[in-house]
Amino acid sequence: MRTITFVTQKGGAGKTTLAASIAVAAAASGEKVVALDLDPQGSLWAWGESRAADEPAVDRLTAAQLAKLPAILASLEREGFTLAILDTAGVESTGGNLAMREAALCLIPARPTKLDIQATKPTVEALMRMEMRDRFAFVLNQCPPGRNSRSTEAAQGLSMLGVLATPTMTQRADHQDALASGLGVTEYAPDGKAADEVRALWQWIDRKTKGVPA
Repeated sequence: MRTITFVTQKGGAGKTTLAASIAVAAAASGEKVVALDLDPQGSLWAWGESRAADEPAVDRLTAAQLAKLPAILASLEREGFTLAILDTAGVESTGGNLAMREAALCLIPARPTKLDIQATKPTVEALMRMEMRDRFAFVLNQCPPGRNSRSTEAAQGLSMLGVLATPTMTQRADHQDALASGLGVTEYAPDGKAADEVRALWQWIDRKTKGVPA
């Protein structure tokens, strides 16, 4: 079972929105997906509770359960799950560190601002201490539509710190509307540009974690 962890020590970067939509897109591609909410705020769990669809499976882990994360993931793999999506809190925590250690790939969302890019550095430093240099990538998220210097400069800045996933995610109302409706964006507006970007990002993640050049 592959494990994908969304992590950054900053709130508002879009971890939960991306985790939900990537989980849905992966399930639609044939993966048996479980999305686990490790954030005490429980936003991903609340999204899962509002869904009518059975897939992906969504659950939350308490603080006490986080210490057992490796065993929980092993149990889920025995149950036949092929992909786990972990949504972590926006602060440094033991649970977040465990989630990073267990990941085939850590995704670090960041908005195209100087503050957001600077805020990724503690997460990157933690991953380096864990010797996970080759197991993380940035997702440039909530970018203004169209070509603009802010997104270009942010992409260049993140590329200097590590791998930048493609494509970048544009700020579109479909993302928030989908989350509020208990849907992934590929379910909410399957023919929209936001859905196209999410499917392309999932394909990049899929190739990256299978060792195929992305």
